[in-house]
Amino acid sequence: MLTSDLFDDGIKPAGGSYPLQLKDADVEYLPGFVDHDLAAQWFRALMQKGAVAWRQDSIMMYGRKVRIPRLNAWYGEPGLDYTYSGIPMRPEPWSELLAEIRGRVERAAGHRFTSALINLYRDHTDSVAWHADDEPELGPEPVIASLSLGASREFQMRHRNHRSNGLAIHKIMLEPGSLLVMRGATQKNWLHQVPKRGAAAVTGPRINITFRRIVEA
Repeated sequence: MLTSDLFDDGIKPAGGSYPLQLKDADVEYLPGFVDHDLAAQWFRALMQKGAVAWRQDSIMMYGRKVRIPRLNAWYGEPGLDYTYSGIPMRPEPWSELLAEIRGRVERAAGHRFTSALINLYRDHTDSVAWHADDEPELGPEPVIASLSLGASREFQMRHRNHRSNGLAIHKIMLEPGSLLVMRGATQKNWLHQVPKRGAAAVTGPRINITFRRIVEA
């Protein structure tokens, strides 16, 4: 169960929760974490100009500097810096809305989160390549809670040893208002991505908020 009595205030996800049947992983999907109207309200609020401190960083690939194909922002407690794709990020302070969302996610996941990486996929060409949320700041078995708002996007998971064990890529459509929680050895054993898609497959922009806990040294 994702919900712990420690965090139980009577708020229960409307759509239930479903464990993904993945070897060497602990992943649960809550398709109706919040209802359509509230998800749309949160999305509209976060899309307002100035609501999120969006940035678009660049990384080195094959000897040249390229822009990351999405916007992102880092929010969290003061002093909890984070290095993402080799890019150092200092936390923006929680807005009232983000603090409210964090509280709901914590109650569903039964876990305290100190920080959140927010991604904006502006259209079908924005994406994130194969990776794991396994930075040292997150500790050995991090709990990652990923909230989806806006357009649905396909989320893919691939076992690190897929070539030897023959495990297929797992695909799931992350719907607005859904919550995906990854815990235990998931980041150690699996990679995940949001691939580019054709224009017809994506109906609009998507915001993804991934809540994490920074382990202070």
